[in-house]
Amino acid sequence: MGAYWGLTTLDLLGKLDALDSNEVIQWIMKCQHESGGFAGNIGHDPHLLYTLSAVQVLALFDKLNVLDADKVANYISGLQNEDGSFSGDEWGEVDSRFSYLAICCLSILHRLDKMNVEKAVNYIASCKNVDGGFGCTPGGESHAGQIFCCVGALAITGSLHHVDKDLLGWWLCERQVKSGGLNGRPEKLPDVCYSWWVLSSLIMIDRVHWINKDKLVKFILNCQDTENGGISDRPEDAVDVFHTYFGVAGLSLLEYPGLKAIDPAHALPVDVVNRIFFQK
Repeated sequence: MGAYWGLTTLDLLGKLDALDSNEVIQWIMKCQHESGGFAGNIGHDPHLLYTLSAVQVLALFDKLNVLDADKVANYISGLQNEDGSFSGDEWGEVDSRFSYLAICCLSILHRLDKMNVEKAVNYIASCKNVDGGFGCTPGGESHAGQIFCCVGALAITGSLHHVDKDLLGWWLCERQVKSGGLNGRPEKLPDVCYSWWVLSSLIMIDRVHWINKDKLVKFILNCQDTENGGISDRPEDAVDVFHTYFGVAGLSLLEYPGLKAIDPAHALPVDVVNRIFFQK
């Protein structure tokens, strides 16, 4: 994950060539497990989360050809459960986030046919709540992170008709607080990371004009460490790669000058997504 956050940030800034791509790719391939999945580091257990991150980073460098796509796809499809949900790994935890990871990864690999898309979509739809949001499992509390995962998965599979766009749009725009920042659920503090999860969801359902974009830009910029670089969760806090990525990605969605455009569903630069799906 850390590699994905850092490298995607560099690419959005037009600085991906600051690192040795061969070194990064060699390390990523050493993280692949015999099952086809990827681990967070060499010798660790594979998980859907790290598998998507590995595939996304290889896509950044235009090196998806080093993968045995069918082997990776078989690992992912093997984690789908009878009800359409996905487990994150062999130990079986189920979460709607894992549905997104699987769908996004198989989409990038052109292998969505390896899974039961209809069952997966129906499971995600079952996680929808009366407030328009989505939870981690059916009946779970609506949360902006889960909403991004569910809306992203539905967008990739052409299934956004399952979303009540006005109701969800209202819930999402209610996440903006006085400072201009966004929180993940009611009565919580704003956090830069929700600049991505809330904004991307609003864009996918065509309701991004319902928030004050200028105030959000100001909030993100106020979270910068102007001396050392990087972005924090809130102004004056310590910066980290996680919040730096989500801050820059949020600014990209807001069409901030000097940044490459990012795709709200696949969470990759638009030029990378175009290369994956439209390059012959």
